[in-house]
Amino acid sequence: MEKKKLYNAYERHEGYYCFGCASGNKEGLRCEFYEEGEYVTCHWQPRREFQGFFNVLHGGIQATLMDEIACWTVFAKERTAGVTVDMRVKYRSSVRTDRGELFLRSRVVERNNRLVTMRVELFNADGTLGSEADVIYRVFPPEVAAERLGWTGVDAFHRPVEE
Repeated sequence: MEKKKLYNAYERHEGYYCFGCASGNKEGLRCEFYEEGEYVTCHWQPRREFQGFFNVLHGGIQATLMDEIACWTVFAKERTAGVTVDMRVKYRSSVRTDRGELFLRSRVVERNNRLVTMRVELFNADGTLGSEADVIYRVFPPEVAAERLGWTGVDAFHRPVEE
């Protein structure tokens, strides 16, 4: 299966500082995303400052990671942008901050009018499922997404951002 990097087209916008994916936000998660078949994926190295209990990734950070990859799934698979309207997280086992890189994957499981549901899974470095979520986004037509959310079009996510 081919793995294609998704480029962060939003980084072209002045003042862009997303907690989830802005590479210039040193306090943020700085996630990078890829398309792999029906999935959008992310490998992410947790940092100590994101723990709750000792060496366990804070549940709020887990939810943020899952919401962020769902957003990028809308970008790549729905070819537009949207906003979260519902998210149901299930915490299955401790997600460790001290045992290596985590893996997330997301795929669209339902489309209903302007609502899109993604199933997101977050795995520990050893492959065990740490948490999962069903995330529902309200998606906008591309022209509305451009006006409200700075949507640049899906093609911008498939090529490097110009310097």
